[in-house]
Amino acid sequence: MDEKMKTRIIYGLTLCFGLCVAGFFPGFYYFKTYKTNNSVVVKGLAEENVKADLAVWNIKFSVAGNDMFASQKKIEKQLLDVKNFLLGAGFTDADITVPSLSVVDKLAERYGGDSMPTYRYILTQKVNVKSNDVNLVERASSNISRLVSNGIIFDGNEYSSPVSFLFTKLNDIKPKMLEMATKNAKESAEEFAKASGSKVGKIRKASQGVFSIMPQDDMNQSERNFIDKKVRVVSTIEYWLD
Repeated sequence: MDEKMKTRIIYGLTLCFGLCVAGFFPGFYYFKTYKTNNSVVVKGLAEENVKADLAVWNIKFSVAGNDMFASQKKIEKQLLDVKNFLLGAGFTDADITVPSLSVVDKLAERYGGDSMPTYRYILTQKVNVKSNDVNLVERASSNISRLVSNGIIFDGNEYSSPVSFLFTKLNDIKPKMLEMATKNAKESAEEFAKASGSKVGKIRKASQGVFSIMPQDDMNQSERNFIDKKVRVVSTIEYWLD
């Protein structure tokens, strides 16, 4: 075999080896890419019924008059009536706080206007109640109309929806609910895998979602108006499929 023929054979073998190598790596890359994308994204839902453990009740009432001394005496008497009502309902002094009295002189606010106000002085008093006995607050707030018959004028906004029922122990139930949401998500992933002839592998990515608190029944109102609430979380989890 002459040197020219040997050169051609070596060149041909080199070319064949190069083509084989060039064909292997794209194929390997395609296989790895396929496995990387072989996953499923599912959502897991967890819900828990809870009860409010703190109630905040803001009571606000006003007196209007032209005699400052007489108006002050009147609102002091009303404040005493409100406190006696609360203590009689079962609250303690520690549950009740009384902010400073607010006084508005309407005559001083005229800024040169010609019209005279019907009443010169507007005195406003607040009473704040905070208690962990949410049932007590609910009962007392539903009976506060008894004070209206004594001539106490409550602020319209405060009186129409005066109580906020709060759930403050969310951190205590978060771990349990996340576990429930993860279990629910895996069940969904397994259903998908069964239909596609695959098996669920390890978690690739996970997002726990946002915890939300809502009423158990009436979804059109604020959850703060209700003692009974529902906590919900939706987790988004991506699983590998084998």
